[in-house]
Amino acid sequence: MKNLVLVSIFFSATIASALSPATVKVGVIMDLSTPVGRGSLAALSLAYNDFYASHPDSPARLLLLPRNSSRSDAVDAASTALDLISNHQVAAILGPQTSSSADFVTDLGARARIPIISFTATSPSLSPTLSPFFIRAVPSDAAMGPAIAALASAFSWRHLVPIYEDSDFGASLIPILVDALSASGDSQIPYRCPIPPTATDDRIFMELYRLKTLQTRVFVLHAPSALAARILSAAAESGMTETDYAWILTSAVAGQLGSINPRIILNSMQGGIGVRPFIQRTDQVREFEKRWIIEFLNQNPNHTADIAGSDLSTSNYYAYDAFWAVATAANAVIAADPAVVRSHTSSDRSRTVPAEISKIQVSNIGPKLLKSIQETQFNGIGGRFLLVDGELNVTVFQIVNVNGEIARGIGFWTAWSGLSKDLKSSGDGNSTERSGLGPVIWPGESAAVPKGWETPTGGKKMRFLVPGAVDPGFRSFLSVVSDPATGELNVGGYVIEMFEASVRRLPYALQFEYVTLPEAEKMNTVDYDELVKTVYDQVSALNSAKYDGVVGDVTITANRSEHVGFTLPYTSSGVSMLVPVRDVRSHRAWIFLKPLTADLWLVSGAFFILTGAVVWFLEHRINPEFRGPPAHQIGTVFYFSFSTLVFAHKETIMSNLSKLVMTIWVFVVLILTSSYTASLTSMLTVRQVQPSITDIQELIVNRKNVGFLQYSFVKGLLLKIGFNESQLFGYKSPEEYKDALSNGAVAAIIDEIPYLKLFLNSFCDNFTMGNRLYKTSGFGFVFPKGSSLVSDMSRAILDLTESDEMVEIQRRWFGEQSSCLNQGSSSISTSNSLDFNSFYGLFLITGGASLLALLIYSLSFCYRYRHSLAAINAEEKTLRRRLSSIATLYDEKDLSSHTFNKSVEVSIDVRGRNSSGTSHRLDARAGSQSPFSFSLGTETPPSSEFASSQSGTPQWMPPPSVGWHDGVELITPARS
Repeated sequence: MKNLVLVSIFFSATIASALSPATVKVGVIMDLSTPVGRGSLAALSLAYNDFYASHPDSPARLLLLPRNSSRSDAVDAASTALDLISNHQVAAILGPQTSSSADFVTDLGARARIPIISFTATSPSLSPTLSPFFIRAVPSDAAMGPAIAALASAFSWRHLVPIYEDSDFGASLIPILVDALSASGDSQIPYRCPIPPTATDDRIFMELYRLKTLQTRVFVLHAPSALAARILSAAAESGMTETDYAWILTSAVAGQLGSINPRIILNSMQGGIGVRPFIQRTDQVREFEKRWIIEFLNQNPNHTADIAGSDLSTSNYYAYDAFWAVATAANAVIAADPAVVRSHTSSDRSRTVPAEISKIQVSNIGPKLLKSIQETQFNGIGGRFLLVDGELNVTVFQIVNVNGEIARGIGFWTAWSGLSKDLKSSGDGNSTERSGLGPVIWPGESAAVPKGWETPTGGKKMRFLVPGAVDPGFRSFLSVVSDPATGELNVGGYVIEMFEASVRRLPYALQFEYVTLPEAEKMNTVDYDELVKTVYDQVSALNSAKYDGVVGDVTITANRSEHVGFTLPYTSSGVSMLVPVRDVRSHRAWIFLKPLTADLWLVSGAFFILTGAVVWFLEHRINPEFRGPPAHQIGTVFYFSFSTLVFAHKETIMSNLSKLVMTIWVFVVLILTSSYTASLTSMLTVRQVQPSITDIQELIVNRKNVGFLQYSFVKGLLLKIGFNESQLFGYKSPEEYKDALSNGAVAAIIDEIPYLKLFLNSFCDNFTMGNRLYKTSGFGFVFPKGSSLVSDMSRAILDLTESDEMVEIQRRWFGEQSSCLNQGSSSISTSNSLDFNSFYGLFLITGGASLLALLIYSLSFCYRYRHSLAAINAEEKTLRRRLSSIATLYDEKDLSSHTFNKSVEVSIDVRGRNSSGTSHRLDARAGSQSPFSFSLGTETPPSSEFASSQSGTPQWMPPPSVGWHDGVELITPARS
C-alpha cells in the first residue's frame, strides 16, 4: 500500500511537470520616472492578469522582467537590453520608451534575433522595414501628417510653424508634414522652431518671442508631454494662447493629456486642436480605465497627480494590447514546438565586436515569435490589432478640442473621407470642408476661426525692386519718381495698384517697401533682364536675399522663367505691329458697285427680268400696252421691270394677279434700293483707310526700319526672326513712337500690345494696330524660385481678376478705352458689302408670289379653254405642233376682258387642223370681267370653211360674210 502511494505521488508529479506551461521571458524597458513609463507598467500588469485569467490553459506563460531606463539616455537603454539578452535570455523586449533608445535596442535585438516591440516609439525615422526585428505596436507619426494638412486646409491657414523637440523623434515629423502640406497644395512651413529637450525656460521664452515677431499665428506642437507642458506654459505667459492664435497638438501631446498636470491644461492649452489615434469608448474600455486607476495607485501610491486628469494616455491602451499580442504569439509558438523555448545557439564570434556584445546568444524562439506576432490579429481595447509591414495599422484619427480639463471630440479624419463630424460620414478623401467638424472653442474662448496671421510686432520688411526710370508717357502703367530731398520713392500706376490690391487679398500680412537698383538711378535707365538677373544671382550665390522680388511690367518669358518664379499674369499680352494708315477713297472709281456683292447683283438682275416676264405673261392677252411686235414686247418687258428701280414705269397693269406681283416686287425694290443707298453713302462719307503695312515679312524683305521699346525683350525677338541690327531703333516714349512714324524714320513700331493700346489711347487717328504677331504670357510679378509668394500671389491675382476691382483699376488708369481703340482698329476695315444672304427672305417671297400668280393664271387659262386644248391634243400629232397651237391660242386677245369691247361676240378659231382637214372654232360670249371668271360659248360644228388647195393640203379660208381682225373672227350679231 505504501509503495502504491509512492508510485501515485511520482506519477502525479510527473504529470504535473508535463502539464506545466513553458516560461517565456520577456524584458520590459521603460523610464519609470515618467508618467508614461509608470502608466504603461500598470497596463502591462492588467494585461498579464486578464490574459491568463481568460486563457488558463495557455501552453506558455510570459515572465515579465521590468527594467528602469532613463528616457533621455539611449546608451542606458541599450545597456539594459544587453543585460536582458545576455544574462536572462529573454525571447522578446517590450519597449524602450523613446525612438532614439529603440533604435539602439533594435540593433541588439537583431543580433540576438529577438523581436523588439515598442508601444511608445512613434518616430518615422525608425522603420520596421529597415529593421526587421522591430515591431511598432503604436501608430506611426507619419500617418498623422495628412490629418494635420487637412486641418490647415479646412481652416484656410496658409502658413504653419512647427515647434518640436530637437531630436530624431521631433525632427522626423517635419518632412512628413512638409510633404502632406505640399500634397494639399494650400499651406507651407515658412519657419521651424526646434527646442532641445534640455532647454532652459529662458531659451524657450526666447524662441517663442522670436515666433511672436513673425506674422504666422498657427503652431504645430510636437514634443513629449513634459517638454510640451513647459512650452505651453511659456506660451501662455507670452500671450500666445489668446485670441487669433491657433495651436495644433500632435498625438505626442493630445494622446498624453492624462500625463499632463490639469492646472497646465486649464491655464495654457485651452482652445488647442489635437490629433490622436481614435480609441472607441466601449464598455470594455471604460472597465479597463477604472481597473487601470486602481492598479496604478497600488503600484504608485506617491504619484496620484499622474491620474488627476480625466483622460488616459493612449500609450496605456497600446501597452495592454502589445502584451496580449506577445502572449498570443507565444502560445502559438510553444504549442507548435514546446522545446524551442529552452534552446539557444552561440552568436557568430568571427566578427570583431565588443566583449559584452560577443556574449549575445542567438535565440531560436525569437524568429518564430516575431513571425507569430506579425500574423496575430484580434480586437483590442485600442482598436483592431493588425500589423502591416511591422506597424500597427490605424486609419482613423480623432480630432479633439481642449476645453476645460478634457479633450472634447469634434470630428474624425480618415484616409477615405477626410475630415468628418462622425465616422458614418463618407466623401472624398480630399474633403476638408470646415463644416465637416463640430464647433470649436478657440484660444481666448473665441468662436471665430483664427485667420492664422497677424501684423508682426517686429522683423524686417520685404524689399521689392521696381524699375528706376519710367518715361512720363508710360506712367499710366508704372510711375517711379524719387524725391530729391528725402530720397524716398513715390510709386504709382496700374502695375503698383494691381500688386498692392493682390497683396491685400493674401491670407496674411505682408510688410514691404519698394527699392530701385543703384545703377539704375545713376544711369536713369532700366533693363528688365537686369532686374530679373539680380533676383536670380543673389539666390544662386546663396547670399542672404537683399531683394525679395520685382514689381513691374515684366513680361513672362521662357528664358526668364528658368531662373525666377513668375506669378500668374495680371494682364494679357502679346507682340503686335503699329503702323500709319492711308486713305484709299480716291482710288476707287467703281465704288458704286461695292455696296452689293457680285452674287447679289446677279440675283437682283435676274429677278428684275423674271418679274417683268411674269407681268408680261399675265398682261399680254388683256392689256394693249403689252402687245405689239416681238421687239416692242421685249423692250417693254425690260423697260417695265428696270424702271421699277425709280418707280417710273408708265405702263398700266390690268390683272389683279399682276398687281399682286408688282406690289410685293416694289416693296422688295424699295428695301434693296434703300440698303444700297445707305451702304454707298457710308462708303463715300466714312473715312476708308488701310494700314500702310500688313505683313511683318514685308518689313524684312524690303529692309524697312522698325522701332521698339528700348530695353525690351522685343529687340531680341526681332533679331531672331530675321531683322538686322541696323534696321532696329529703340524709343522710350509714345511721343517718340509718334514722331518716328510720322516723319518716316521707321515704317512700323513692334511692341507689346498693352503699350500699343496705351499709345492708341492718345494717338489713334492716323495709326492702327494689326493683329497679334506673337503670343506672350503677359506681365507677372517676379519672386525667387521656390518662393511661397509665387503661389499665394497667383491665387490673389486670380481672385482679383474675377472681381470688379480690377475693372475699376483699369478704368482709373486707362480711362474708357473703347471709343479710341475702336476708332484706331476699325479704320483698317471698310464697310462690308451687302450679300445675297441679307435679302434671301425677300427674294423668296417675291419669287414665290410670282410663281403662285403664274400657277393660278395657267390653271385658269387651261380650265377656260379646256375644250380647245383637248381638241388640239387630239388633232395635233406632234409636240411641236401642239405647242405652236397652244401659243397661238394664248397670243390672241382676251376680248372677254373688261379692257376690250364687251358688246361683241367673240369667236376664237383654233388654226390647227387634223389630218382630215377639219378645224374647230370656239365661240365665247363676253362674260365676267375678271380674268378668273369666264363665260364660255358652245363649240361650232365643223363646216365647209376649209377648202382644198391645189396641192390637196387642207387650207383654212375665211367665210365671205365674216370680218377678221388679228386672226380672230368677229361675228356680227344677228339683227332681229
